[in-house]
Amino acid sequence: MPFRSATSTGDPERRLVAVHDRSRPRISVVVPARNEAANLPHVLSALPPELYEVVLVDGHSSDDTVAVARTVRPDIRVVQQTRRGKGNALACGFAAVRGDIIVMLDADGSADPREISRYVDALLEGADFAKGTRFAQGGGSSDLTRLRSSGNKALNLVVNLLYGTRYTDLCYGYNAFWTRCLPVLALDAGDAEQDKKLWGDGFEVETIINTRIARGRLKVVEVPSFELERIHGASNLNTWRDGFRVLRAAVTERFRPRPHRETPWRDLELVLDLTEPEAATA
Repeated sequence: MPFRSATSTGDPERRLVAVHDRSRPRISVVVPARNEAANLPHVLSALPPELYEVVLVDGHSSDDTVAVARTVRPDIRVVQQTRRGKGNALACGFAAVRGDIIVMLDADGSADPREISRYVDALLEGADFAKGTRFAQGGGSSDLTRLRSSGNKALNLVVNLLYGTRYTDLCYGYNAFWTRCLPVLALDAGDAEQDKKLWGDGFEVETIINTRIARGRLKVVEVPSFELERIHGASNLNTWRDGFRVLRAAVTERFRPRPHRETPWRDLELVLDLTEPEAATA
């Protein structure tokens, strides 16, 4: 039986609960955004109609990011970051989801929302984690420079050697997974607003997620994905600085003590708690 983690924000050790209907899982899309008002109309309008919810994680934008998002999609749920950085944004978004499947989608237009069905299909066919890759047949990129591609391949090799994985695209953030896997990721959103970035709050979060999935022995299926160019604005990614953060994350995570909560979800005791955030089910 598939499970998902409870959404009680007061319990950092999320309990596992039954998916309401495996044949029609509730899909939550988490969109981290900071000053992406110009891009959101393109991204949000391209989302498939069968989604359960869209969670926009606002990084304290100084433009009209939130207002534009609510105009384009009135049903969107808006969450404010507790700190700074993409890693913290994802942690805050994951803590807020109420669905069975989480899709990680960038707000800059580089990830094609039409590919979401590929990720969901991979999960329905038995994967715990559907990992996007630009280096498989059917994938590609119109934005990846030669330097970033070479760095990605080198870092990918390091992770595969350290963790015994067979990833083909380590530094790609278009992924999806069952919400039940959140205890394995163990990302901490924090509970107080802080104008700073802690370890794991930056772009290294994607490597942290991938390595914790490997340590948690989850089933990973790679999904071909084509990366588009950012529509408007400039990326906050710094090739050298963030590349070193990724390398540090790969090494640090390999030798980090394994906490009890990294026990594979299949081996965890099932606690049936069908309570939704809004109301309890009798």
